[in-house]
Amino acid sequence: MALFSLPPGSPRCDIDLTMFLKPGETAPTTKALKRTMAPEWFMQSGVQLTWPHAGTDWAPMLDEVTDLYVRLAFEIATRETLLIVAPDTDSVKALLEQRLPARATTNILYKQCPTNDTWARDHAPITVMGQDGPELLDFRFDGWGGKFPADLDNAINASLDDTLKGRRIDCLDFTLEGGSIETDGLGTLLTTAQCLLNPNRNPQLDQAHIEQLLSERLGVSHFLWLTKGHLEGDDTDAHVDTLARLCPGDAIAYVQCKDQADSHYDDLRAMENELKAFRTPEGKPYKLIPLPLPEAIYDEDGARLPATYANYLVMNTVVLMPTYAQPDLDDEAAAAIRRAYPDRDVVGIDCRPLIRQHGSLHCATMQYPRGVLPTKA
Repeated sequence: MALFSLPPGSPRCDIDLTMFLKPGETAPTTKALKRTMAPEWFMQSGVQLTWPHAGTDWAPMLDEVTDLYVRLAFEIATRETLLIVAPDTDSVKALLEQRLPARATTNILYKQCPTNDTWARDHAPITVMGQDGPELLDFRFDGWGGKFPADLDNAINASLDDTLKGRRIDCLDFTLEGGSIETDGLGTLLTTAQCLLNPNRNPQLDQAHIEQLLSERLGVSHFLWLTKGHLEGDDTDAHVDTLARLCPGDAIAYVQCKDQADSHYDDLRAMENELKAFRTPEGKPYKLIPLPLPEAIYDEDGARLPATYANYLVMNTVVLMPTYAQPDLDDEAAAAIRRAYPDRDVVGIDCRPLIRQHGSLHCATMQYPRGVLPTKA
């Protein structure tokens, strides 16, 4: 018996990916797909933000982080539908209608529900595409191995049934965060052993069982496990979206450390060697696109914060990338991301407030493929 059986009615025949491609692109034909977790560069219907409020750890710097979220809301809602989840949506709506133009506010949907925090990447549903449309996989979120309260965030997805189009599937007996996995839509999954094999997540399962579960749920069959790589100040146990990202055309963008005096040097160099050894299902090496490691940023207690350029968000026409007021490195990172996504603009957003709570831009967002959110933009 399968460890994690597909639900009744799950598709068993090939799915049509053409609705998720840009005009002129060709659907992949390298293998028959029963289902697939949509990568970020597939066509999207919108993006979710879970809004900061006084009941979160953002309370001491709420005005500063709210300003950042207003900027995120503008950049998203002027291009795609934006879903905002918050305990008090009336106040958020009033704020945004005051500070954003109508071309943005008309593209915003609101969902009111209680929340612990703001990291949508890790508590929002993970979308898998099947023959019958989107499946919204509701995995358990436990505050990154029980480090922080997460009971309210873990219940958000159930409240979105009247907002998101697609069948929500209960996967709450398995802990999985969206920031811990990367897929290419063709059956390859990139992740880190430090996170997925950590006993604070699913201690009853070994690597073979986790691969079996992810194969059945996400439609993946080719696993790339990073055993090296970490950032100081990271609460997530080395989420892959802080370190390395799958990109179109069998490419991987990754954090590279060139400074031998930096505490990250040895570990990130070892990660780079692992990436060089990875092969596609066809046996070819990946095209590696290095991203610079930002210069060290510290909090008021002298602890290093997990600044990374890998934590960018891909949208239909743009890549939103974090910046850290380091002009030369910000520009170098933007140039690298343009190489990975030459068909999209790159827009930088100062994410120094976000890393104060040990996350960045990608962590704060969750994209939904076409057909999941009502498309208003």
